[in-house]
Amino acid sequence: MAQKLWEKNVRVDEDIDRFTVGRDREMDLYLAKYDVLGSMAHITMLESIGLLTVTELQILLAELRNIYASAEKGEFVIEDGIEDVHSQVELMLTRKLGDVGKKIHSGRSRNDQVLVDLKLFTRAELKEVADAVEHLFGILISQSNAYKDVLMPGYTHLQIAMPSSFGLWFGAYAESLVDDMMFLQAAFRLCNRNPLGSAAGYGSSFPLNREMTTRLLGFDSMNYNVVYAQMGRGKMERNVAFALASIAGTVSKMAFDACMFSSQNFGFVKLPDECTTGSSIMPHKKNPDVFELTRAKCNKLQTLPQQIMMIMNNLPSGYFRDLQIIKEVFLPAFRELKDCLQMAAYIMDKIKINEHILDDDRYLYIFSVEEVNRLASEGMPFRDAYKKVGLDIEAGRFTHDKKVCHTHEGSIGNLCNDRIEALMQQVIDGFNFDVMQQAEQSLLGR
Repeated sequence: MAQKLWEKNVRVDEDIDRFTVGRDREMDLYLAKYDVLGSMAHITMLESIGLLTVTELQILLAELRNIYASAEKGEFVIEDGIEDVHSQVELMLTRKLGDVGKKIHSGRSRNDQVLVDLKLFTRAELKEVADAVEHLFGILISQSNAYKDVLMPGYTHLQIAMPSSFGLWFGAYAESLVDDMMFLQAAFRLCNRNPLGSAAGYGSSFPLNREMTTRLLGFDSMNYNVVYAQMGRGKMERNVAFALASIAGTVSKMAFDACMFSSQNFGFVKLPDECTTGSSIMPHKKNPDVFELTRAKCNKLQTLPQQIMMIMNNLPSGYFRDLQIIKEVFLPAFRELKDCLQMAAYIMDKIKINEHILDDDRYLYIFSVEEVNRLASEGMPFRDAYKKVGLDIEAGRFTHDKKVCHTHEGSIGNLCNDRIEALMQQVIDGFNFDVMQQAEQSLLGR
């Protein structure tokens, strides 16, 4: 078993080592690229304050770029007996470059290393989630515009209520994603602050230039107070998890609608055949498996903030090993949400719409409010109109031409999709991902 960075003369018992390391080495593979980026910024700063020579910096940067390329290709491994990604990177540098590889840890702790790794990883993943949300949003808006004149029943209490339209249905989920994206942007801003230089949570006697590393890594600002930088561990993940859960909630509800509307009792939509499966006993079945699994995965994602909260709640200031466990639930969550968004976009793009739902007189009574409003606009008091229509329904003499004329903002005849699109674009522009990407590409010499 290889010696750990912090070991002196006493070796750790293997069972205790297995228990304490847990899945950390597996989780650290998510962070490998970002550990390298953080190290590149850190050593560039160390050279500026005289702790590395220019020559040492250049050979370290060249080798770190090689390690980054390995991680980018999925070839980076944490060897048996090596505790974590930080130890592996330092070991690889030392093997290749000798003692100069041991200099990169000056002014750092693994505490602020993992903090910066998590933030670099998270902000990159948030961009990918934002891209996936934007893609789904575009499909929903397009479908809303395409089917804006196709009426469908609206429901309250699962009882037919008033006329709706597929323009409204698709558009409602599009606008829901705008609010989710606002939440995601807030999470990104909370994440995009630099903890590097906080060391173990109490700073360093080295004259670190934290403004420099903030700029090199493309952060908006730094976590200024070094104690707070450490207190942010868990808090950042929890806040981001709430934003992911908000998106998951929208997708889950949409999946439920689509599953329900595709059943024979409704018959409003038809899902793509390739997204359904059959029954082993009933030859007629087409089960909406992809959207059912999407719903389940999204509902699981909505538990993520609570899982993180229960791990990090009630810890005093300072670092605790409890926080390691958060990685196990947090890091894989992005892939799961992106998969759900991809599936949702695929289905909503190919979904088939029944354009003649309201030809069936079982939905006739959804036009009762339309008739009440018509009578009221002709001068009859609203309560009298309401009573008249109600009595006509009870007597079985209610009729209607099944036409609607809604003109106010956000209604069937005035979806305001252009305004919803403009709002989404404003939110997307507000992320300002370019600064982050340009900083990373500059560090990598690209």
